[in-house]
Amino acid sequence: MAEGKPIAEWSSQETETKHWPTELNYDKAHRMLRITYDTGEAFELPAELLRVESPSAEVQGHGPGQKQTIAGRAHVGIMEIEPVGNYAVRIKFDDLHDTGIFSWQYLFHLGSNQHQIWQNYLDSLAEKGLSREPKRGR
Repeated sequence: MAEGKPIAEWSSQETETKHWPTELNYDKAHRMLRITYDTGEAFELPAELLRVESPSAEVQGHGPGQKQTIAGRAHVGIMEIEPVGNYAVRIKFDDLHDTGIFSWQYLFHLGSNQHQIWQNYLDSLAEKGLSREPKRGR
């Protein structure tokens, strides 16, 4: 996350599910996950955002300050979404990343804070000289 960009950080300790999904659909053509909650709130989450904000250790690290900036995922899609108990889903991306378990609360957090999270991601890419576009072969 880019410094100086305040946003309520997600804590993995926030496990109590306060928001339950009533609908979850993936639009493959637009690479967009649509999720509606019992509160009536609905979000459209791009696959790229989900991939670069995956709750996996590969992305988030194992402690504070270890979050990685994942570049080159502008065209990533979702191959499969499978339930994990009644509290989450595992998303399998077409870049073969599949270790993130997205709780309903984490998806709600991403949806509620999407614009700031996305801007922080773009800022982080720029600070590190990285691109959303995949590297091209020579």
